[in-house]
Amino acid sequence: MTAPTTQADPAQAYHEFLDALEEADEYGAIDVAVRLLDAGVPAERVLLDLVAPAQSEVGERWARNEWSVAQEHAATHISERVVAAVAAHANPRPTRGRVVVACMDGEWHALPPRLVAEVLRLRGWQVTFLGASVPAAHLVSYLHRHDAHAVALACALPMRLPYAHRMIEACRRSDVPVVVGGRGFGDDGRWARTLGVAWAPDAPSAADLVADERALRRVRPGELPHLADDEYASLVKRRGELIDSALADLRERVPSVRDYTPAQLDSTVSDLGYIVDFLAAALYVDDSSLFTDFVGWLVEILTSRGVPAAAVGLTLGHYHRQLRDFPRAARFLALGETVLAAPGDPARR
Repeated sequence: MTAPTTQADPAQAYHEFLDALEEADEYGAIDVAVRLLDAGVPAERVLLDLVAPAQSEVGERWARNEWSVAQEHAATHISERVVAAVAAHANPRPTRGRVVVACMDGEWHALPPRLVAEVLRLRGWQVTFLGASVPAAHLVSYLHRHDAHAVALACALPMRLPYAHRMIEACRRSDVPVVVGGRGFGDDGRWARTLGVAWAPDAPSAADLVADERALRRVRPGELPHLADDEYASLVKRRGELIDSALADLRERVPSVRDYTPAQLDSTVSDLGYIVDFLAAALYVDDSSLFTDFVGWLVEILTSRGVPAAAVGLTLGHYHRQLRDFPRAARFLALGETVLAAPGDPARR
């Protein structure tokens, strides 16, 4: 257990809260949040200045291989329980219309949109939170049954952008304005602009946008003329073939891969698939930085777990050879290989 703090400031309570997450102390974490509320700290500040930054640190510790997946899951569950406790303590009553909040199909990072949902609720909206990985057809069906003022969609991973676009368009066909958020749209929202949808960098901004329906609907149409070259669609069709051939290539060129355990093999196949998926998403929005940023991140993750960065280079080279008839994909892959060779890059260590 951690020693209680008396400061009525989320920043002062942050380390105590993070310690509770590290110790999987659900009651201690809830107590930190409730004490802040009892001291007069607004519920919105507790959510955004305590829970949100602590959860970001949880993700960073997983990325640095300081915490296991189990620790990260336990901490996330406790953060969700804290959010529920804060919501119950505030217990606002709706005075405005309904807003539907959901994750994109295939998107499982549900805590950030849950924070958005609670901020909207605190500001008087009647909020329906649909949670993680909502299929587009199910979301549209829900919108047809319930009159919604707006939809807020979250995407944490850029590789889900093609699916996000389909969900956005499906909502628009139901004449419901959409606001999106999450790292999946870029830190500056550039891929939201490419898709032609209103973007908010954080929960308060999302709430402000939802309250301004004119701004929510006043967005420039998406610009995707590059999809006419069919590279994205063709790459998606070849996904399974590319992963199989990349795995065979690794087994041939890195003999130790032949002795991988089932768990190691599953992780390798997943990583090979992520490379294809991020490349496909980069093709969809025609932005090489989406792919090169992912390559840099993947190398950091793998090297922190003892996997040599050279393995990523081998796979990029293999995909490059397999996709030599795909001009944009070949260019993006070449840029990814350049990231691996850049001075100071983790891949060189």
